[in-house]
Amino acid sequence: MLNWIIDFSLKHRALVILATLLFAVVGGFSLRQLDIEAFPDTTPVMIQINTVAPSLASEEIERQITFPVEQAISGLPGLDQLRSISKFGLSQVVVIFDDDIDIYFARQLINERLATVVLPNGIQRPQMGPVSTGLGEVFHYVLVYEGADFSEASREERVKRLSELRTIHDWVVKPQLRSVRGVAEVNSWGGYEKQYQVRLDPERLFEYGLTFEEVSDAIEANNENVGGGTVTDGSEMLLVHGVGRTVNIQEISDIVITAIKGVPVRVSDVADVHLGHEIRRGAVTANGRGEAVLGLGFMLMGENSNEVTWSIKEKIASIQATLPAGVKIQTVYDRTELIDHVIHTVQKNLFEGGLLVVAVLFIFLGNLRAGLIVASAIPLSMLFAFSGMLKFGIAASLLSLGAIDFGLVVDSSVVMVENCVRHLAHDKHGKSRLEIIRDAAIEVRKPTMFGELIIMIVYLPILTLEGVEGKLFRPMALTVIMALAGSMVLSLTLMPVLASLFLPKNIQEKEPLLIRFLKRLYAPVLRFTMHHKTFVIGTALLLLVSVLDSWPRTSEVNSCRSSPKARSRSTSSGWRELPSKNPFVTTRKWSRCCLKSFPKRSLRYGAVWARQRSRPTRWERN
Repeated sequence: MLNWIIDFSLKHRALVILATLLFAVVGGFSLRQLDIEAFPDTTPVMIQINTVAPSLASEEIERQITFPVEQAISGLPGLDQLRSISKFGLSQVVVIFDDDIDIYFARQLINERLATVVLPNGIQRPQMGPVSTGLGEVFHYVLVYEGADFSEASREERVKRLSELRTIHDWVVKPQLRSVRGVAEVNSWGGYEKQYQVRLDPERLFEYGLTFEEVSDAIEANNENVGGGTVTDGSEMLLVHGVGRTVNIQEISDIVITAIKGVPVRVSDVADVHLGHEIRRGAVTANGRGEAVLGLGFMLMGENSNEVTWSIKEKIASIQATLPAGVKIQTVYDRTELIDHVIHTVQKNLFEGGLLVVAVLFIFLGNLRAGLIVASAIPLSMLFAFSGMLKFGIAASLLSLGAIDFGLVVDSSVVMVENCVRHLAHDKHGKSRLEIIRDAAIEVRKPTMFGELIIMIVYLPILTLEGVEGKLFRPMALTVIMALAGSMVLSLTLMPVLASLFLPKNIQEKEPLLIRFLKRLYAPVLRFTMHHKTFVIGTALLLLVSVLDSWPRTSEVNSCRSSPKARSRSTSSGWRELPSKNPFVTTRKWSRCCLKSFPKRSLRYGAVWARQRSRPTRWERN
């Protein structure tokens, strides 16, 4: 079979070259279509179920919401793990499925089970998180007032301006970004979420004989628009609708709850209506100028992060023109910057590695044409790998491309071309060039093929890895295997053809100067080792024992941990815990302290969250 492949290639050299050029075009097209990522996404098939209950403590959240949701989710096909956390006002259940389960099928199963969950009255239905992954945060930005320093502003001014920023983000910026193709979700952090708050007075309620439910029902019933059908006037039809939605504090205050002896009782008679904000669970600071509003853009699962990020950046530029005067959107994190750095690193490493391999080939082969023929296997093998990566859905990343060893890629081609050079130099039978190349290629066909196959077999166990390890290393192993497969095919087809076309028939084989120098150094060492075998073996065993004896013991490794003092200063996730019971009090000092610890950048921001006085860890479990 191998002999036939070599014979066919040498008899149809034009066809082999044409097929190689066509294949190179396909590989170049595949390269342009490849997804470019900074690193592989190791996130499992995971779905978050969030339930908001602003008035319940963590114990009640666990008892009335988290536990019923867990019971409903348990037993789903393909379910791998189920984790939950119950905090004040929030229940979150994380469901992890096997990697072979489709994310949309899993969401459908969960949606069907959630429909059967019975929750207390007044609690919102559980909501599933966006169809995104742990690496889906591709864009971070903050909304700020240009030149404003909230760290020095009064509380009233700070609350007012931050409420305006949060409103602008939630009603202007966020809806437009959600329309970008590939965006799964846009989250809001920081600021004050505006609310119209009706603060009931129990004494006045008792005086009028009213209950909380009556006030709530009256406000709900008097805060909606209704349709009234149509009125026909000759050839015209007029639409009739009742406008009852409240738009300001005065309209809410004037809502009639009931009437006592013909006198209406309004909301303002039993309550005070104010502009307020939702209970805060966190804050965001930027550039040491106090608080800001942070937006997080999440990419849809399976999308190209580079393309989605560029689309978000273009949309941000168009949104900026529609914002009120003085409001600016400042980019904090841009995934394209990381991808550009990764691409630059991969290009630099591949170029330098290829250049080094070509230089070594020229030095050790001692023939410029032979070196160029062997070097051509590097880009062609990479194009073969790019086609396979596109076929198997492997993204071009630092791990998948950075692991390719060009020395392994050209190994079989070096053996093939070097043997062809040797046969051409020592031919004394007057054979034609094709016959000489054919005999030389057939002579080393098995060693070259088995050499590549052995290297590929080494990577096969990596393909059996599962979970995070599999998602991290399988793309690397597949990329290397496909590059080696392309190199093996080229060594049996294209290398003999190029050798027959470009290597001269009358060629002299001579060892390069470097090879002769290295042989002179190695010859006495070889003679010494062959005459003192016992000494060499004993020295090798002594070195092996010394290395094993110096290997770090497990107990020593486990004892190298951070001090309790260091652990008390920071959390496991790297966020700093504020010393005050109220984290918002020390936000300004904390942010300024952090600014001194980092190198200068265009924009820096941090996030803090409120710490509960209850015992949330009692309800956190895996």
